[in-house]
Amino acid sequence: TTLLVFYPNAFSDVCSDQLSLYQEVLDELEASGATLYGVSCDSVWAQQAFREKLGISIEQLSDFEPKGEACRAFGVLHPGGFPERALVMTGPDGVVRWSHQADTPGDLPGANLIFDALDTVEV
Repeated sequence: TTLLVFYPNAFSDVCSDQLSLYQEVLDELEASGATLYGVSCDSVWAQQAFREKLGISIEQLSDFEPKGEACRAFGVLHPGGFPERALVMTGPDGVVRWSHQADTPGDLPGANLIFDALDTVEV
């Protein structure tokens, strides 16, 4: 099971809080069979610096070039050219099984949403 964590901008307060929160429960998520990836339109270098600053191990995927193409494909590209704050869960077959999009980019989806999805969604 893969969980893509789309976030608007590296180094923003809410994005920092979100990834730090998910890092705190990463072992539990992985024990539940989930592999997390952070996804933003930031460059690989910005994501690496962000990851190092936060001290997190969650792998980062850059949707920098062509900018926003993956976000567009998953329907989470904000009109401003950055990802909406969204969670997308796929099964081993790559089919989307569950997703959640925050009401605004400033809303932080709690880890409980992910655990609830892992408990209820067939993957």
